[in-house]
Amino acid sequence: MKKSMILVLCSLLLWACSTSKETLSQAENMDALAERYVKALLQLGQYDSDIVDAYYGPEEWKPAPLAQDNKGLDSLTANRLLQEFTDIQQSLRNYPTDTLEEMEKQRLEMFQKQVLAAKTKVELMQGKVLSFDQEAQLLYDATPPHYSQAYFDSLLKDIDKALPGKGSLPERWTAYRTRFEIPKDKLDTVFRAAIAEARKRTKKHYNLPPGENFRVEYVTDKPWSGYNYFQGNGYSLIQLNTDFPIYIERAIDLACHEGYPGHHVFNALLEQKLVNELGWKEYSIYPLFSPQSLIAEGSANYGIEVAFPGEERLAFEKEVLFPLAGLNAAEAGQYYSLLAKIKQLDFAGNEAARLYLDGKMSREDAADWLVKYNFYDKGKALQRTQFFDRYRSYVINYNLGQKLVRQYVEAHGGTADHPEKRWEVFQEILSAPHTASMLE
Repeated sequence: MKKSMILVLCSLLLWACSTSKETLSQAENMDALAERYVKALLQLGQYDSDIVDAYYGPEEWKPAPLAQDNKGLDSLTANRLLQEFTDIQQSLRNYPTDTLEEMEKQRLEMFQKQVLAAKTKVELMQGKVLSFDQEAQLLYDATPPHYSQAYFDSLLKDIDKALPGKGSLPERWTAYRTRFEIPKDKLDTVFRAAIAEARKRTKKHYNLPPGENFRVEYVTDKPWSGYNYFQGNGYSLIQLNTDFPIYIERAIDLACHEGYPGHHVFNALLEQKLVNELGWKEYSIYPLFSPQSLIAEGSANYGIEVAFPGEERLAFEKEVLFPLAGLNAAEAGQYYSLLAKIKQLDFAGNEAARLYLDGKMSREDAADWLVKYNFYDKGKALQRTQFFDRYRSYVINYNLGQKLVRQYVEAHGGTADHPEKRWEVFQEILSAPHTASMLE
């Protein structure tokens, strides 16, 4: 072999080695930043139990418990955490991207948005005042739409024509809806049937982690209707709030949203694909007030129609759930037709939250708005304002998140006419880094 050829080969080998070391070094740097981020979030979570929704990373990363006389996040700790998040943020901004693959670029973009949300949360805990829209943008990477009161009034006219009975719309809806309440002594039977079917349908399309499972509990005195506490290792605790009546449609809604293919599947796939297989430790923690929640809540809501499309849902409910609940299945068609009309009012709840949190509406007025436009009874409406107090602009994640997820899935071929493709694109959302601006 000629000397010149040997020199060329040696040069290529050296270049390949240096490139490999550079790529490895970058991966180590990203992982090191992820470790710092997780540890800082765990520390912040000690001052607000809602911040860390789930953690299944190394046990040694957890901070020492706070002293019992701790009074909350002091300015010294807040400034230290802000500086840590700022340093991580700057490192991510300067991170070299020329050798990153597409999935790694998605990781970087999502990581940057998550760190911005963490910084914002510290600032809010220290008293910074943001408008509803500003907060939503910084925490969830999304711009909430605005709807006028006249828009919702126009929807009420259509519902008024279709809803039987006499009196105000909320009164008529409450009276009519009592026919579809699940008796408390049958709630567990109905819900378990719903989640078993949702699980069967999901597992037909997805290879879920071996041993994945869940436990169901019924609780009271909560500001939400259902909650999934992911425990790690593919396991979830699902809680349902029984403070108020649970109607028949909520069985499938909650089974899919909290379970399959919703929160349980989302968290199990992230753990399996991103944490266990790729070693991306920033996904070993789920910060509630972050862009991840818009994807989580939006996909959980959209997952209902993925698992139970069109007439399939109504057929299953009439054949299985209505009889289990002791309800008249002959009335299901009219009931679900009315539910579809009322669902168009979903964004009215966002407007109530915006006006209330921006100081333009009192708690009482916000509750009255929810009674008028979302047909809540007054007690549940006041409970919902407690959700606004606690979770603030988080409310956008359910309906806006669902809208963005649906648009993304359909834009990539996952339409109702192509159910297999819809499951495929939906899984890609559940098991890869995404944020709201990445879906648009």
